[in-house]
Amino acid sequence: MDQLDMASASVAEGDEAGKSPLLQALGERVRNLRARRGLTRRGLASAAVVSERHLANLEYGTGNVSILVLQQIAHALQCSMAELLGDVTTASAEWLLLRELLEGRSEADLQRVRLAAGEILGTAPMGDPHRASRIALIGLRGAGKSTLGRMLAEQLNVPFLELNQEIERVAGCSVREIYDLYGAGAYRRYERRALEEAVQIYSDVVIATPGGIVSDPATFNELLSHCTTVWLQAQPDEHMSRVVAQGDTRPMAANPEAMDDLRRILDGRSAFYSKADHVLDTSGKSVAQSLKQLKVLVAA
Repeated sequence: MDQLDMASASVAEGDEAGKSPLLQALGERVRNLRARRGLTRRGLASAAVVSERHLANLEYGTGNVSILVLQQIAHALQCSMAELLGDVTTASAEWLLLRELLEGRSEADLQRVRLAAGEILGTAPMGDPHRASRIALIGLRGAGKSTLGRMLAEQLNVPFLELNQEIERVAGCSVREIYDLYGAGAYRRYERRALEEAVQIYSDVVIATPGGIVSDPATFNELLSHCTTVWLQAQPDEHMSRVVAQGDTRPMAANPEAMDDLRRILDGRSAFYSKADHVLDTSGKSVAQSLKQLKVLVAA
């Protein structure tokens, strides 16, 4: 052990109790990756253009580090930032091999792989015989999920579920109280439970889902596997005007940048909404027109 190693180890041992678990885990990953690449600390420091002492502190979990320095280290180690920071897909050799296999593939290729994996693991959409008769409407608030969903269920003579109401039933309190008391993580757990219960209970149903159901991949996979999904689209200004028409002026009153926020949310979720089986744009259409088109889609 050279003097730098001894000094760093001495500092690390003396400050063991005050170490951040996050920094310790990061340091361990850097050491492991460096060893896997066959690099000395000096060699890595030189390749990453950082001081050897700074790298030693990082590896022992005693030194904070900037995002830019981490990027330099990741580049020198020929790995992604996700691998350096400990993304779940870096947890094992198999995960890393899968990442390498899928990296750079098109969306169409990735979708084929996802569906094939679903067949292998028994979660493929075609594995549920009642999937076609469970209709789930997805999209942002104001797209018409509740209005059209209730009317569609009535015409099909099947139950209609507002998933948010089921979430409140499972949680025993309102959605607002779930967020205020327990946070977004708890809401997502209740959302998953409510969806799983709905799938178990109903073989024929129309479900209006919360706009953020795509935020949790596990829940969204559950939805895609067990329900025929329809993305109800609308232009951002129509989303907002419909919410206001329902008597809720809070979005605009509380946030003058609400429309910009809405556009960002829509942009961020569109890639997930687009995984739906069908897409229906309700912009500029009457409820009767949208319902007629929706019936055609789900009958196909």
